[in-house]
Amino acid sequence: MNTRAEGRISYRVAALTATSADNTSLTAETSPSYRPTMTSQDSQTLHTSRTFHASHAYATRLSWHGSTAAGIRSYSRDHVATAPPAAAEVALSADPAFRGSPERLNPEQLVVMAASSCQMLSFLGAAARAGINVLAYDDEATSHLDLTAKPARLGVIHLAVTVQVAAGTEESTVQELAERAHRECYVANSLSVPVEVTTTVVSA
Repeated sequence: MNTRAEGRISYRVAALTATSADNTSLTAETSPSYRPTMTSQDSQTLHTSRTFHASHAYATRLSWHGSTAAGIRSYSRDHVATAPPAAAEVALSADPAFRGSPERLNPEQLVVMAASSCQMLSFLGAAARAGINVLAYDDEATSHLDLTAKPARLGVIHLAVTVQVAAGTEESTVQELAERAHRECYVANSLSVPVEVTTTVVSA
C-alpha cells in the first residue's frame, strides 16, 4: 500500500527577474482595480483596446515520435512543444520517476513555473501602476505530486517570493500589491489547486 510519503514527488523552480510590456498592458486594460487619470483621447483608446482584447487566444503545438509496441517500459517519453509566434522549441519529457529524461522539463514543472511567472508579471504590473520602484524579484516555487489523492494531482503550489524595492518604500504597500497581484493572476485563478504566496520585502 502506498503511503503519503511514498506517493509524494516534489517540484521546484526558480523564477528569474523579467519584464513583459505585453502582460503589463493586458493587466492594466483588464484589471478592475485599474483606475488611471485619462484624457478623452485616452478613454477612447482604452475603450477600443477593451473592445478588441476582451479575450486572448493561446495555442501550442506538440510532437512525439516513437513506438509503444514493446509495452509501457519501452517507449521514449521525450517530446517537443512550441507556442507560435515564439520560435523557441521546448524539450519536454515525463518526470524521471515515470521514465522521463531528467535533463528535460516535465509538465508538472511547467504548471509550477507558470504560476510563478504569472504572479511575478501581475505584481510588476501592479507595482508599476502604483509608482513603486521594484529592482529585483526572485521566487522559489514548489509543489508536489500527491499519488495518494483521488485522482492523483499536484498539491498546493507555494511561491516564496523575495522582492527588492527602492529605499524608502513602505513594506505594507508592497505586501498589498502582492496580494492584489495574486487575486488578479490569470494562472492562479485558472487552477483547481491553491496557490499560496509568501512575499519578503528587502530595500536596496
